[in-house]
Order: sequence, then C-alpha cells, then structure tokens
Amino acid sequence: MKKQNERKHWQHEDGLGTLEVVIIIAVLLAVAMIFRTQLLAFANSLIAQVFDFSILDGL
Repeated sequence: MKKQNERKHWQHEDGLGTLEVVIIIAVLLAVAMIFRTQLLAFANSLIAQVFDFSILDGL
C-alpha cells in the first residue's frame, strides 16, 4: 500500500516538472516577443562591433 502511494506521488511530481518547464519557456518567449526590437538592436550592435575590421587598420 505504501509503495503504491509513493509511486503515485513520484508520477505526480514528474508531471509538475514538465508543467514548470513549459511555463518557463512560455514566459521566456513572451518576454522575447515583447522586447523583440530592443533585443534585435542589441544583437546587431554586438555583431557590428565583433566583426568591425577597422580596428585592424591601426595595427
């Protein structure tokens, strides 16, 4: 009897873990959609700085 209750408890816990992951992914996607323009501007400026070869002209 006790083992059956423990087994049911662990099965229930696994479902909660999956639900938590799905909720976290949904929140991250929502934040990414809300701040999409700011994230794109930041990424573009970062890429421009990384691949800026004008620094090599001074060497």
